[in-house]
Amino acid sequence: MSRCVIALDQGTTSSRALVFDRAGSILGQAQREHRQYFPHSGWVEHDPQEIWQTQSAVLSEALQASGVRTADVAAVGIGNQRETTVLWERASGRPLAPAIVWQDRRTAALCAQLAAAGHGPEITRRTGLLLDPYFSGTKLAWLLDRVPQARERAERGELAFGTIDSWLAFRFSGGAEHLTDVTNASRTLLFNIHTGDWDDALLQLLRIPRACLPRVVASSADAGGHVQIRLGDTRVPLAGIAGDQQAALFGQACFRPGMAKNTYGTGCFLLMTTGTARSSQHGLLSTPVCRRAGEPRQYALEGSVFTGGAVVQWLRDAVGLIRDSGAVEALAASVADSGGVCFIPAFTGLGAPHWDPHARGLITGLSQGTGAGHIARAALEAIAFQSADLLTAMQADAGQPATELRVDGGASRNNLLMQFQADLLQAPVIRPRITETTALGAAYLAGLATGFWASEDELTAIWQAERVFEPRMRADQAAEHMTRWARAVKLARST
Repeated sequence: MSRCVIALDQGTTSSRALVFDRAGSILGQAQREHRQYFPHSGWVEHDPQEIWQTQSAVLSEALQASGVRTADVAAVGIGNQRETTVLWERASGRPLAPAIVWQDRRTAALCAQLAAAGHGPEITRRTGLLLDPYFSGTKLAWLLDRVPQARERAERGELAFGTIDSWLAFRFSGGAEHLTDVTNASRTLLFNIHTGDWDDALLQLLRIPRACLPRVVASSADAGGHVQIRLGDTRVPLAGIAGDQQAALFGQACFRPGMAKNTYGTGCFLLMTTGTARSSQHGLLSTPVCRRAGEPRQYALEGSVFTGGAVVQWLRDAVGLIRDSGAVEALAASVADSGGVCFIPAFTGLGAPHWDPHARGLITGLSQGTGAGHIARAALEAIAFQSADLLTAMQADAGQPATELRVDGGASRNNLLMQFQADLLQAPVIRPRITETTALGAAYLAGLATGFWASEDELTAIWQAERVFEPRMRADQAAEHMTRWARAVKLARST
């Protein structure tokens, strides 16, 4: 009987692999960083070959660290950075250009042209997304326009486009398979989330040849579309694929409508399962969640905070208020409250639900008694305030309350932040025993497809809370805090 499932967690700054047993415990793991390239202002690139090499290497290293035999591996799953765009030759597997990373803003002018022409609302209706350089479609259009003969070669089927999951599946299959899953396809501006297929009208709008697009498969399907990964003398199915945030939602066992998770990283990504597709009135995204083969489509609402844990890095690197990020909690806890200080970390504008790219950061409520502890506490509270804005918008769009919020990511280890988050939401905030939820979700998807785990009910039973933060603040006090925050946000807005 198989003993484990391997998850590949290909992220923006590193490639990781983790080996999970049937209880969801980590048996072994490995990680390698890969380089970031910034050739021009607003441009961010990766080397696709380096991503492949690091991801392939950590797969072997994690397996060796676990002490598990290759014959004991049931399946492999991929959780990946979304929207990052790769274009390569089918015959040789050679990338034609650097990968354009999700953070890259080089297609802002194209998005502005499309918006001025009135295409934004129809794009949102079909894709659930906002017209923004963040997503893959305009990145691919840019490559096809600028790589010599790329568009003609793509029309002849000689070139392949994909997000990082597609690129890895292509390489692991020796060039035999060109595919993606529904969660990654839905982040391209080219995929109709209502029909579950590439949208001809959007392909025509961006002049994207259908011949270069990957086949869309379920997130959890035997071999993920018949991809076999060689581990020594053994072939193991790649049976799970999902974009990182949908994988984390699955890893948090948020299977029922109304269940929500928030990932606290450099930014924050909050998703709430809705079941059916919901049209947002508050600038949120409607996105498919992980789908198993043969099951109906399910959806979630998603909102992003641009500056989450990055505000702590700013306190450390730009201001020198702390020497290391871990010191911020003790400094913030040195005072009873923020002393009326409110910190709006709009360093790159404000994301959902405000969507103001020209907003700028500010600190309000300073007095002669303000000290470093007050500023540190206000910085942490800003992460919770922004997340509370998102969840409030989601509950309005979904027409149902979230009874709890499941959390993960590096900043979820900060107890002061998690307690304040529970206070603002007036709902429990739950930190799980296993916080590697992106990798765990990818493992779950692969394990379900191959029978390693029997059902989502079994996964629900595996999920365990490490700590529950119950609200301690009165509801009227929480409301006062949110009102103060709203006033400060208004001051930071560009209009």
